[in-house]
Amino acid sequence: MDILLSSVLGDLTSRSINFFTSKVSNRTLFDVKDRLHKVLLRAQVIIDEAMGRHITNKAMIIQLGMLRDAVHRGYYMLDTYIYQPNNEEEAKDQVMRQYSSSLSIVNSVKRLCLSSRGDCLALKELQEMVDNLSSMIVDANELVLFLTSYPRLYRQPYSMHLQLAYCMFGRQMEAQQVINFLLHQQPNSVEELDVMPIVGAGHVGKSTLVAHVCKDERVRAHFSGILYFDIQGFADDDLAAFKDECELKHRNLVSESNLEVRLLIVIELIGDINEDSWSRLYSTSKEYAPKGSKIIVTSRFENIVKYGTAQTLTMKHLSHEAFWYFFKTLTFGSMDPKMHPRLTHMAMEIARMVRRSYIGANILACLLRDNFNVHFWCKILAVLRGYIRNHFSRYDEHPCDRLNQNRPALIMRLTTSSQEIVGHRYQRFSEEEVPTMKLQDVIYGSVKVDGKFEVLAWRSPIPPYYSYVHTCETREIKARSAKRKRPI
Repeated sequence: MDILLSSVLGDLTSRSINFFTSKVSNRTLFDVKDRLHKVLLRAQVIIDEAMGRHITNKAMIIQLGMLRDAVHRGYYMLDTYIYQPNNEEEAKDQVMRQYSSSLSIVNSVKRLCLSSRGDCLALKELQEMVDNLSSMIVDANELVLFLTSYPRLYRQPYSMHLQLAYCMFGRQMEAQQVINFLLHQQPNSVEELDVMPIVGAGHVGKSTLVAHVCKDERVRAHFSGILYFDIQGFADDDLAAFKDECELKHRNLVSESNLEVRLLIVIELIGDINEDSWSRLYSTSKEYAPKGSKIIVTSRFENIVKYGTAQTLTMKHLSHEAFWYFFKTLTFGSMDPKMHPRLTHMAMEIARMVRRSYIGANILACLLRDNFNVHFWCKILAVLRGYIRNHFSRYDEHPCDRLNQNRPALIMRLTTSSQEIVGHRYQRFSEEEVPTMKLQDVIYGSVKVDGKFEVLAWRSPIPPYYSYVHTCETREIKARSAKRKRPI
């Protein structure tokens, strides 16, 4: 009887403590989350308005970039706390029920302390984000007033899903910086050609940024013609071809127009280039490019910075928070992630493992959209974890890192096999032929492959419309000695 009474009293005490404390803490957390959501919406309105205008003030562009980054961090933090899994709590509850009734009150207090500590930390971080964003919005009041003085840009209406699927994401500030450089006119006395270097790692978006800038109506109206060059190692043949193309383009433009002729020369350096090679390249450009012409040069190597006459644009990978915003919208499309909290939590885990790879994000988002159910997403998450762990064991590197550096990597598969597939990724121009076999079919195991073959990994729907192809080879899996595990 005493044991039963103790059990009942302990359970009642535990329930009472948890009820009242969760009532207070959850209410407070809910209020802060709600305030953060409202502040994020206010900040997003400012950014959207700015994106629709031609802003030439460099300080405003920097301030807007900082506000944009803060918004991405805010949404990431909000999603992190909203979509926390409840599995651990449920598991703890089951374990606690197995303890003797005499320990029930003690255990309840322990759970209460742990829960309160976590809630306090969440409350502190969320409140700091609210305060930070609110302060930035107040600081942007003057910026908002000046926005109306800048002309509007014509934009087709589109949904957020279409915006991310078919438009450049997260690089609008950088694009505006390049456009301002191109439209700025030097005094007539200046004879030198302006050069803007754009530096960044492979697949960070340099070519995409330049392609979007060159499509801008203001840029196309300002320049009589645009020349594109991909230079691998800059041999004498490369210089001769470059010279002939510049001369031909200049001659045609002069004969077709009586107006002032200006050329935009875009040079994408695949390899490195020394000072002597650059001097010859620049001299040729200066010889055939009329006054007012400009050069954009892109490269993975930072030594091209010294060849620039304008401030270098250094492109970095998206932040984790911005990448999550991109991946979430790409994956869920027009569906509301709040209606699928468990799927959203799994999507956050998947986004973290993709290492901010645009190509990987698009491939996985397509798989997840086509199979919108918890069972399949759980399978993708489990297979992806094992795949990355196996890749670290084999190469001591993440597969996305190897592919971005144009090195071979293992291909993920949802089916078990006695063979592994090693692939090497490269890009093809839009006018080039691509394989009919798709990487998704290989991942699903719906096609039988053997030996060497090619697959289409992803076709970009935005300029410069590259197609990403994997050249693959099947290999028999051999037993390997176990290496120490690496974190995913």
